[in-house]
Amino acid sequence: MNSNAPMEILAPAGNMDALTAAVYSGANAVYLGLKRFSARRTAGNFDADELRQAVSFCHGRGVKVYVAINTTAHPAELEGLCDALADVCAAGADAVILQDLAVAALARRMAPDLPIHGSTQMSVHTLEGALELAELGFSRVILARELSLSEIEHIAKNCPIEVEVFVHGALCMSVSGQCYMSAFLGGRSGNRGGCAGPCRLPFAADGSGACHLSLKDLSAVGSLPALAAAGVVSAKIEGRLRGPEYVAAAVNACRNSLAGQPYDEKVLQDVFSRSGFTNGYIEGKINGSMFGVRTAEDSAASKAVMPALRELYRREMPRVPVRFTLLCEEEGCKLTAADGEGNTAIAYTQNAPQKAEKDQRAAIERALGKTGGTPFYLESLSIEGEPGYLPGSEWNELRRAALESLLKKRSALKPWAFTRLPLPAAQRHALPAKLPLWGRFEHWEQVPENAGELAGLIVPVFEADQVPQSLRAKTVLELPRAMFGAMEPAVAKAIEATRNGGFAGYLAQNIAHFRLAKGLPLYGGFGLNITNPLAADTYKAMGLRAMTLLPEVPFNEMTAIAPGVPTWALVYGHMPLMLTRACPLQNVTDCAHCGKKGELTDRKNKHFPVRCGGGVRQVYNPVPLYLGDRAGETPADAGLLLFTIESKEQAAKVIDRYRKGEVWPGEFTRGLYYKPAQ
Repeated sequence: MNSNAPMEILAPAGNMDALTAAVYSGANAVYLGLKRFSARRTAGNFDADELRQAVSFCHGRGVKVYVAINTTAHPAELEGLCDALADVCAAGADAVILQDLAVAALARRMAPDLPIHGSTQMSVHTLEGALELAELGFSRVILARELSLSEIEHIAKNCPIEVEVFVHGALCMSVSGQCYMSAFLGGRSGNRGGCAGPCRLPFAADGSGACHLSLKDLSAVGSLPALAAAGVVSAKIEGRLRGPEYVAAAVNACRNSLAGQPYDEKVLQDVFSRSGFTNGYIEGKINGSMFGVRTAEDSAASKAVMPALRELYRREMPRVPVRFTLLCEEEGCKLTAADGEGNTAIAYTQNAPQKAEKDQRAAIERALGKTGGTPFYLESLSIEGEPGYLPGSEWNELRRAALESLLKKRSALKPWAFTRLPLPAAQRHALPAKLPLWGRFEHWEQVPENAGELAGLIVPVFEADQVPQSLRAKTVLELPRAMFGAMEPAVAKAIEATRNGGFAGYLAQNIAHFRLAKGLPLYGGFGLNITNPLAADTYKAMGLRAMTLLPEVPFNEMTAIAPGVPTWALVYGHMPLMLTRACPLQNVTDCAHCGKKGELTDRKNKHFPVRCGGGVRQVYNPVPLYLGDRAGETPADAGLLLFTIESKEQAAKVIDRYRKGEVWPGEFTRGLYYKPAQ
């Protein structure tokens, strides 16, 4: 979407101090989280009263407020989501940022005028994904952080909704929304705002104890003019866990960059970095230089630079133009202040002016122009009548009264209409007498002879020609979770080549797949992060014939997801913990000598398999999920055996063992199925 408006500088606000710093230093918009449903739940965040105060403060100064309700929600939390949306609407915030389509569904039903933005947690990284969000009623898409400038431009200039990109702050190793490492290794889901940051710990490929999953912080501040030219409307600063000094420094640097002025990158680095910055994705330089960790030197630099940064937000920046009209009459003077947005305020002098011996206009203009310490600056002054003499203190008081009244009017909340409607009646999923099994295979060469006994097969769309005709009617072709670079047109071509091949359909793993495979039979993969009945109902309405539930949902809550089409639960597999564009092995080898597979070793000497393909890498849990000996406890219509790093022989044994209900012979995990939701 092309826009002639200046690029928006969007700052993080983990609490009111950070929000004030963002506004005073010149941010055009802030984003913040509520006490619940925030992907940064360890930030201070805002309750309902604090949200109203924040919106009032920001709107008075012409700053927009976006509220992040950007976690996945479990079934028991849907009423809480309604409460959160009611609070957002009551405050009159400018938009809600979301990843769960349940939030979008509730907003459309109960607050149809409230704008919705697609969170980076939705993993949108293609034009087709952005276009699908536009069809779903989103007004903005926040793109994945792994895109190059040319890829961003292709999306921004060809979709009808606004495009926002991250330009500064912490950089996740995994594609956002597709990281399950914290959930499966520590029980704290990043998709639910509880990421424990295990990627920052040592994960080495060479016995060095290095941190090959820790990227430097992103800083694309110098690229802001190019991003603006590419059609990006909002430059987003990451950092709701950071303090006001960090926020002010980043906002100030962004303002300077957009104005074509130099900014002090060293100060920006000192306030917070991990061995410096990277802009590798936007510049298309994805290599080992992107990796870094927080050092003692970094921490010392931060401590030293903090006091000076407080000057950036000690006084607020005048940003709202005001037009004064002064009417002078014998009995007194009336000052009208107008902001050009329909708001006006009037103030009167306490005393009648005395006859002046000389022209008072210049003195009056000086007095009324002293707007420092307020969000206003004098754009114009019109004086009607013959001004007399008043002491400077009275002109100052007249100005203060008018501006305070004008700010109060600008700060008045303008709530969105919100109608609380009952949620759909809850359905309970009965435990099946016998759980049918589907098998998903990374490669056709993994498929063993006994796979024919399974209820269905899932194989990559690029290996469709290897599937025999006899199995195609029960084979679903998997579309890749990531389609960077040339992958999106390649996937579209593969769909076209296979659509009449006799296959059961396609497995959608990203919102983009609903456009790429429009009109074709679709099934949902775990990459869609379906965690509640309302999201499941939404995806059913979008055409899914069956769907895989995210294996972060405990069984006691999964029973509430019964959308009327089959649900699948992952019951075996080495869970893909990360989906990355940067290569974690880049520091020890290069692509020519890699062989597309390797492993990382953590500080506990666990070996995490890494596999490369389709322009991305996946890091797998070394311990498989297994439920074969408790198969009767799975509240789904089918169990999904996820084969990734296994050989054909190993896959055959897993199928046989699961069908017999045998105990797993080695180390395994039940995942999060029997744990309280976090």
